[in-house]
Amino acid sequence: MAELVRELGPLIAGRGLATLVPVVPRDLVLVLEGDGDEALRLRLSADPDLPRLFLQRAREPRSSGPVGPFFRRVAEDLDGARLRALEQLARDRAVALVFDGAREGTRTLVLELFGRRANLILLGPGERVLEALVPDGPKSERLTPGRPWEPPGGAPRPLPEGPRLAAELAALSEHAPHGATPHPAAPLSWAVETRLSALVAERARERAARDLRARLERRRERAASLVAGLEKRAVASAGAERVRLDGELLKLALGTLRRGMQRVTLADVYSDGAPERVLDLDPRRTPHQNVELYFERYKKLARAEQSVALELGLAREKLAALEGLLGELDAPDSDPEALDARARELGLLDERQEADPRKRRAPEPRKPYRVFQALRGSEVRVGRTAKDNDELTLRHSRGNDLWLHTADTPGSHVVLRLERGAEADPEELLDAAHLAVHFSPLREAARANVHVAPRKLVHKPRGAKPGLVTLSGGRILAVRMQPERLARLLGRERHAPERP
Repeated sequence: MAELVRELGPLIAGRGLATLVPVVPRDLVLVLEGDGDEALRLRLSADPDLPRLFLQRAREPRSSGPVGPFFRRVAEDLDGARLRALEQLARDRAVALVFDGAREGTRTLVLELFGRRANLILLGPGERVLEALVPDGPKSERLTPGRPWEPPGGAPRPLPEGPRLAAELAALSEHAPHGATPHPAAPLSWAVETRLSALVAERARERAARDLRARLERRRERAASLVAGLEKRAVASAGAERVRLDGELLKLALGTLRRGMQRVTLADVYSDGAPERVLDLDPRRTPHQNVELYFERYKKLARAEQSVALELGLAREKLAALEGLLGELDAPDSDPEALDARARELGLLDERQEADPRKRRAPEPRKPYRVFQALRGSEVRVGRTAKDNDELTLRHSRGNDLWLHTADTPGSHVVLRLERGAEADPEELLDAAHLAVHFSPLREAARANVHVAPRKLVHKPRGAKPGLVTLSGGRILAVRMQPERLARLLGRERHAPERP
């Protein structure tokens, strides 16, 4: 990355951004103003198989489908911007493109090239995250909007010495796009584009093949199950004539039948030698109803016999076609996209239902507090950090709310939310006081004193350090810690939507 940045940085710095071309799902082409009529196209790829950065020589066609919230946000924020610099971040596989003159001020576009975790992130003032192409997982808050950007995994480790980029790329395919020529000032970028193109195409083919094989296998299993079921029905329907003859036997012996009989043994006059045949009866039915039951079963089987052969033939053809496609897919030179199209044309696979990224739910902004539920259902907010304490007290609470903090020791600000004109429930006040003690250095103490005051009596002195406030009233609450109460509170942490 350091080599590429040294090559590309001077070439692209200071150029205006003409337009952006999203390459769904994980790439972005920045079209920069060039010398004369020649524009420069900088490709930022967060492809999980092969993330990369290079100057793209060929034009990129615009996507005709939805592009998602990240690409739309980047296009809006960088409209009319000028690229100030290209920088490597944390001496690692991450680069920052710093833009001036953006619609909302300075913006930074970060490309993280960390293999499967590759990503694109848009940063605003203070290097805080505005939008990420691939949002955080449920157990991470690193890319939560509003948080300062930091590299994954903490502080970077010293990078080992290794061969130079040109030497690494020399062993790869030298296939180049037809009719393209390298930029004279960017030979390394040209090598990245051309000599990795074969790898990109091959890995894309492998990905498409894996996906197609999984879909074909699921359909093959269903088709095989359908064939097995139809074969059972074919065997059953083949006995329709025997059921009709059994009905005729019962009809001949109608006078000997009685309600309540479970079976009857009759001479089978329709078979050579008239052997005995045992027929089952429904003891709840009359003799006439049992005879009718046999003839109804015969009609049902006869109807099934007429259709099951056709259905079985079609099902076997479908199974054979699916197995044929799977066999073709195993060939080294197979084209998964062509096979996919043929499978859809033959009705063997459904059209792919692509999720519309425009409908993706935007992540909620990070809140500067944690939320707990007090005994009667009231909301208790606990600040996360010193800066968050200020945010909670000054911007996320109302004058009538109760503010709590451990006396004579640092700790989190705690706010017990109250409806306008309401008094605090004593048990809920004690709940909030327990949280104030727990989220302070006194968390192991058996007893502690806690400041309690209406929020309107809490003030922030000008120039005071984060988290430091003064009180113009209130009282001290002596708290004897109750482990059961604290356990109940910690077990009822929730993520409730913020009330106005």
